[in-house]
Amino acid sequence: MRIEQESDGVSASRKHLVFAYYITGHGFGHATRVTEVARHLIDAGHDVHVVTGAPDFVFTSEIKSPRLFIRKVLLDCGAVQADALTVDRLASLEKYSETAVKPRAKILAIETEWLNSIKADLVVSDVVPVACRAAADAGIRSVCVTNFSWDFIYAEYVMAAGLHHRSIVWQIAEDYSHCEFLIRLPGYCPMPAFRDVIDVPLVVRRLHKSAKEVRKELNVPDDVKLVILNFGGQPSGWNIKEEYLPPGWLCLVCGASDNEDLPPNFRKLARDAYTPDIIAACDCMLGKIGYGTCSEALAYKCPFVFVRRDYFNEEPFLRNMLEYYQCGVEMIRRDLITGHWRPYLERAISLKPCYEAGINGGEKAAHILQETAFGKNYASDKLSGARRLRDAIVLGYQLQRAPGRDCAIPEWYSKSGDQLDQSISTPGNDGGFKFHSGIEDFDILHGDSHDLPDTVAFLQSLSELVAKNTKRERKAAANIFLWEVLIISYEDKVL
Repeated sequence: MRIEQESDGVSASRKHLVFAYYITGHGFGHATRVTEVARHLIDAGHDVHVVTGAPDFVFTSEIKSPRLFIRKVLLDCGAVQADALTVDRLASLEKYSETAVKPRAKILAIETEWLNSIKADLVVSDVVPVACRAAADAGIRSVCVTNFSWDFIYAEYVMAAGLHHRSIVWQIAEDYSHCEFLIRLPGYCPMPAFRDVIDVPLVVRRLHKSAKEVRKELNVPDDVKLVILNFGGQPSGWNIKEEYLPPGWLCLVCGASDNEDLPPNFRKLARDAYTPDIIAACDCMLGKIGYGTCSEALAYKCPFVFVRRDYFNEEPFLRNMLEYYQCGVEMIRRDLITGHWRPYLERAISLKPCYEAGINGGEKAAHILQETAFGKNYASDKLSGARRLRDAIVLGYQLQRAPGRDCAIPEWYSKSGDQLDQSISTPGNDGGFKFHSGIEDFDILHGDSHDLPDTVAFLQSLSELVAKNTKRERKAAANIFLWEVLIISYEDKVL
């Protein structure tokens, strides 16, 4: 829906809409999940213009429609990788500055003109920051669809590269603030820049063939164990050897170069191979964690042997989800490079993945986007202030860890949505709702919570921090907020 300056009318037709869908330049995972959302929008009779640097086949292999338009423009760079497993933090910040900061004024002018030229009804971003600002300049509503945002990813890089880069993070967060709301995907990271959030299930590409059909096409007998090697590029200098696999195993390799020779128990996959079908047909997968690999492993119950990446702080949140649903086995990098694969593969095939939640996030997200473009004002069923507070605390908690060291995700964060739904409010005798703070250990010395949901949730978060005696969390939170000043100021305003 376009925002009219002097009218409440909208340009969107009830029969036909135009979506501009911006895709970040980092990897294929964003492009593949956009394909699933775009497919549902196009099936509903709408036009989708994707703005991307990804190869055309990522979209055209799944969507064969004249309503799909591909515009090859790259407006961010994501994370610059030194190799398949290591992010170069300083290079990432410098590349983003060259790509999106220095030419910012020109980008905004071009994108605003283009959005008006295609008569876009809604701008969708996964998760290009400047797209949200361009939409605002063009007078068009915008929505983001993602499990992480670049201000969260780059914040850690700024801590290592120097505070003179912090304006990049501030600008990204400000750009995201122009977005109307966030459609948040499972395995999400803290994203306090977004005002409101709507959660949807996993966005997963559908299957076209059964496991039996895939094995038949690949000429793989039923008694052969299949593993798919999915790194999006192999570590430099890595030579695969036949003895890396146990007897009776075959490895299907994604992204192998044409001139690369592989042992007889390894087989190259075509560059445009449809990986969801192959993942579903395999006994397990070996690779690095990203949203695409993680979501498809969970959806199709394919045990995932993963190797950690350095300096990409989306990973702990996805890893947490994999391990919770008994779908992940961690392999140390040395064993990957030296070929000590057997114990990990054998452990993987003994797992019983138990993810039973929804995998129709693409359909759900497309419906929300369509209704938003028609003019519906979506409001999250969650309490935005409390959610943003938790996001900010966990963001600070993550940034306090030692450089290059991982840290656990607080349990109260991963369960916070359910806790809010279950513990904040219950029906009262008068037909209204009573708010339960769960903060009996707190003595409120001045003022009253007035049963305000955000205040109660805020104090509940503090109570949980104290109860768990998590000193690092309190230290991180203290670096973000002037607790005493903010609480006193808030109470003064209430009173």
